[in-house]
Amino acid sequence: MPRVTGAWATDVPTKNTDNRSGKASLAKTLHIKNYGCQMNVYDAARMSDVLAPLGYRHVDAPEDADLVILNTCHIREKAAEKVYSELGRLRALKQGRADGAVPMMIGVAGCVAQAEGAEMVRRAPYVDLVFGPQTYHRLPEMVARATREMSGGRGAGRGIIDTEFPVEPKFDFLPEAASQGASAFLTIQEGCDRFCAFCVVPYTRGAEYSRPAADVIAEARQLVDGGAREITLLGQNVNAYHGQSPSGGEWRLAALAAELAGIEGVERIRYTTSHPRDMTPDLIAAHGEIDALMPYLHLPVQSGSDAILAAMNRQHTAADYLKIIDLLRAARPDIALSSDFIVGHPGETDADFDATMDLIREVGYAQAYSFKYSPRPGTPAAAMEDAVPEDVKSERLARLQALLNEQQMSFNETFIGTTLPVLFDRPGRGDTQRAGRSPWMHSVHVDFGTAAEAAAAFGRTVDVRILSAHPNSLAALPVQGRDAALQEPATV
Repeated sequence: MPRVTGAWATDVPTKNTDNRSGKASLAKTLHIKNYGCQMNVYDAARMSDVLAPLGYRHVDAPEDADLVILNTCHIREKAAEKVYSELGRLRALKQGRADGAVPMMIGVAGCVAQAEGAEMVRRAPYVDLVFGPQTYHRLPEMVARATREMSGGRGAGRGIIDTEFPVEPKFDFLPEAASQGASAFLTIQEGCDRFCAFCVVPYTRGAEYSRPAADVIAEARQLVDGGAREITLLGQNVNAYHGQSPSGGEWRLAALAAELAGIEGVERIRYTTSHPRDMTPDLIAAHGEIDALMPYLHLPVQSGSDAILAAMNRQHTAADYLKIIDLLRAARPDIALSSDFIVGHPGETDADFDATMDLIREVGYAQAYSFKYSPRPGTPAAAMEDAVPEDVKSERLARLQALLNEQQMSFNETFIGTTLPVLFDRPGRGDTQRAGRSPWMHSVHVDFGTAAEAAAAFGRTVDVRILSAHPNSLAALPVQGRDAALQEPATV
């Protein structure tokens, strides 16, 4: 899954000060720092939802927070050490608050918490909460318990740990989703049964679970009511979705997408991350049949070598993958592809790497994510022999990324001079600027000329003329006249 890093927090001030008295209000403050993928962004939002009844509101900086949560990812090497490094900085903040009326509470969530458990509390005894990605619906109980222990004079650092896989799905216990703006994430599936040799997800997220379609539809309607126009469906293996249908049968992802596309207000649907083995004929056909399904698909292949794909336990060949690409392009000729690549998997030879480069040249990617192989403890690949030297991995990665960057730039340049519909969901650098996404996932930056025009475009889909292309974005201007921009159909 594509990765994001940084703090997930709103700019809503929550720990207010009475101007007359100078005393702080009773509102409690929360800061969540995310590592990893979009699913962690969604999880952070739902943590916020479950903590809201306790009075928690977001702040931008951990220094201002009563509760700091590190929402972690375990997919890369040294992930745990990065978390411990951040915890060291938080420890100093916590010690500085020790004599205050409201002591700081520290929590670690996500896959590192799931993997480390008691070891994390042993190494960082000042951590108050350690909980896995399947247990954050019980976060209010954990926070209340930690608060009682602090107020009872037993101090912090007792390390409340909750990393058991619950019998009950956490989604059954979450409150209604809060507004996420014009572009929203919606988790429909969790866990994975594929057991790729390099991946920890089956061990940290558990077995595949698909939410009932009725629950997904209800949450989608809530997001639309909150202003969402684009919904990205999330799952560790999202196209393996097989949730119960409203009539009691089973829906795969294609049927769910079709139903969501029928909700008034839904303009765009995306999904990530997918596995080639689960690109079923009905899902491929859906890309040509559902207008709201955007012409952009992230479909990881990892390697172009059949030998390495077998060692990775990917359960497909390079030819299988290329056939899927051909079928997708037949169904939706303008579809753009993104992928993941791992270089230096144990046993990878020069010939194996060359096969990956050949596959990249044959497919032609609009975007891709690439990494050097890093062993994850407990995975089959970590015990494999024939490790690739680090300098060889680095050299291969540089060559691979150079090719991918060339393809990405070439793809972006094809849109210069075209008119694209862009959903504006982010502020720009100034009052007259806004940023948004094209159907092909470009980040598009537009100067509307006036603050009023920029404000009118926020949260809406506007046709813009592409002026220039850059490695990771496009620059554009609105078509003549705001009313025309909001109404005229786009042409490519």
